[in-house]
Amino acid sequence: MRTRFAVFVAVFQIVMFAGHAFLYETWKFFRGGNAPAMSALAWIVAVLSLSFVAASFLAFRYHNVLVRWFYKAAAVWLGMASFFLFAALGCWLVYVPAQLAGFNLDGRLLADIFFGAAALVSAFGVVNALAARVRHINVKLPNLPESWRVRTAALISDLHLGHVWNSGFIRRMVRTIAKLNPAIVWISGDLYDGTAVDADFVAAPLQGLNAPLGTYFVEGNHEEFRDPAKYLHAIRAAGVRVLDNEKTEVDGLQILGVPYRHATHAAHFKSVLEKIGVDRERASVLLTHAPDQVGVAEAAGIGLQVSGHTHLGQFVPWTWLARRIYRDLVYGLNRVGKMLVYTSSGAGTWGPPLRVGSSPEIVLIEFE
Repeated sequence: MRTRFAVFVAVFQIVMFAGHAFLYETWKFFRGGNAPAMSALAWIVAVLSLSFVAASFLAFRYHNVLVRWFYKAAAVWLGMASFFLFAALGCWLVYVPAQLAGFNLDGRLLADIFFGAAALVSAFGVVNALAARVRHINVKLPNLPESWRVRTAALISDLHLGHVWNSGFIRRMVRTIAKLNPAIVWISGDLYDGTAVDADFVAAPLQGLNAPLGTYFVEGNHEEFRDPAKYLHAIRAAGVRVLDNEKTEVDGLQILGVPYRHATHAAHFKSVLEKIGVDRERASVLLTHAPDQVGVAEAAGIGLQVSGHTHLGQFVPWTWLARRIYRDLVYGLNRVGKMLVYTSSGAGTWGPPLRVGSSPEIVLIEFE
């Protein structure tokens, strides 16, 4: 495991070096500058290429103001760098054909346009990631108890509390949900980012979720980066019911929760659902973090599955990759056989706190 992790970090850092070298050489070619300025820029780019790996190592061990701001800055830069890479590539894709065709383009202007656009898109991505939308959807489940008709459930996922999103963020989310006045609240995993954090402190605002039918949580993959016990203890201390391979009944509605590690492999997931037991003649809702094994859940007789995990890719080009992997299930309300599946784009972010091509959300589900 350690060897694989070391290889991953080494490969990631090599890619970062290569990408930053490409950025530097592109800027040098198109914009240039005097020798001292370019020498200084080379050192800055070299430091930036190391920043995210260094910040991540610190973030997994320490939680203080300096580390938090260093990690935030490095994470923002990582997102910006991806857009600047597109800008650099765009410069070459326009400049080289133009030169071959005999057109004499102004390289400085070309770089200003592409890199300026990348900076604007990055700024939009940072601002967009801060503004969670409330999405309203209507769901009709067979055999739904009459008491549940026109009731609402608030769904939130992927807050990733840690160094980027912290107590202020969760307090804003809780205030927004409280204003929606849902009958019940579901948190479908990745409440924590997995980095070093005061788990009890950041979970404490969840006490403000005073939904009359309670708040329910199921573990995501980021809670499993470390021993999830401390996270689950903090969540329970905040008055939230943790569903761990179990079923509860709330006013006639079956609500099940299966943690991420028990829902990724079809055979194991099937055995877990069989042990929990689902009454096919009654309405049911499954909380599980990722929409990975929806066929298994549908075969077990689940009526509605609510998940997160995909983030809808957060920002291009990862939005395209996420859609390719998860297809229709990457986001929104879909039907798989007799089962409905809602995949949330999440409220927070992982890694770069940018959203371009996706938006953070809180989902209000109204039962018909």
